[in-house]
This record gives sequence, structure tokens and C-alpha cells, in this order.
Amino acid sequence: MSQNCIFCKIVAGQIGGKLLYQDDQVTAFRDINPQAPTHILLIPNKHITSTSHALEEDQAILGKLLLTAAQVAKQENVADSGYRLVINKGEHGGQTVFHLHVHLLAGRPMTWPPG
Repeated sequence: MSQNCIFCKIVAGQIGGKLLYQDDQVTAFRDINPQAPTHILLIPNKHITSTSHALEEDQAILGKLLLTAAQVAKQENVADSGYRLVINKGEHGGQTVFHLHVHLLAGRPMTWPPG
């Protein structure tokens, strides 16, 4: 856990969040600044700054993030209509919280290209 990381504080229960899922590896909660009718963040409970900071030993948790995203999409009734998963990396990639997270966006048509 990183002492100053807001996502680590959510995982630890120090800051409230609208948790949708939590186990020993992954936490999912609603984004406080939603960019779509459904906007959920999925994070590893272990502090990993970004995809560039993930280690070989993090391979299982990276896969677990995607599997959990599919599970949460089904739980939120957006799996059949479709959703987008986004991972931002670094300032130019749009990352604003430096704890790896997956955005699950749904509830409206997604355009291409994004951003």
C-alpha cells in the first residue's frame, strides 16, 4: 500500500467508495467523475503504479482484473449490450491516479477513435 494513494486508501477502507466488488486481489467501485452512464474502476489491491511497473509476478492479477471486469459488467447488466475497457498509462496517456486501474465504460455507444 502506498501511503498517499487514494486507491490504496479505498482498498484499505480508509476512504469510502461505492464498492461493487472486492476480494483479496481486486476491488471495483464507481468512478466519482463518470464519463458514461456506467463508469466503474477496477484496481489491483496491491499498489502497482502503471502497466509499465507491473512485474512478471503480477501476471495473474492483471488477468484477474479483466476477468473481474467481465463479471462486474454482467452484474451491472451491461455485458450483453457491450462495454469498453480502458487502461491509461502516464500523463500523456490520460492517467491521473498513479495506481493501475481499468475503466469499465458502458451505457451509451462508444465512438472510435477514442480521445
